[in-house]
Amino acid sequence: MKTESPKHFTIGKLADQAGVGIDTVRFYERRGLLPKPQRTAAGYRLYNEASISRIRFVRRAKQLGFTLDEIEILLQLQDKGGRKSEVKSITTRKLAQIDAKIADLSRMREVLTALASECSGQGNIATCPIIEAIAEDMTKDMTDAQGANS
Repeated sequence: MKTESPKHFTIGKLADQAGVGIDTVRFYERRGLLPKPQRTAAGYRLYNEASISRIRFVRRAKQLGFTLDEIEILLQLQDKGGRKSEVKSITTRKLAQIDAKIADLSRMREVLTALASECSGQGNIATCPIIEAIAEDMTKDMTDAQGANS
């Protein structure tokens, strides 16, 4: 009975299988998110199937909003048998960041909705309430910054 040898992929095949570009694979490798691959005598990289799973993990984590630094920590915890409490802590911090972003976006939406309702969309831009409000806020921000520097 013949035993199967582990399947290896060139960088192009790996990128295809993982759904990323070749430059992404190289970047993840340089970043330490992907272990250094074996090399052929000619110097070609040869990746194993675990590399596909690892890249997919990175992609999914990025889609959930984790930074590459956070993903690196998650991978280290996974590789070294870290504690679930550490993973939960990272996730809880990420949720707090997401909630803060949602609150900021909601405030921005409210302001822009109010400004859009004040603007008729007719006439000269010199009397545009949206432009006036943005310019007013910029002037206020600049005045606040100058006062803090005094």
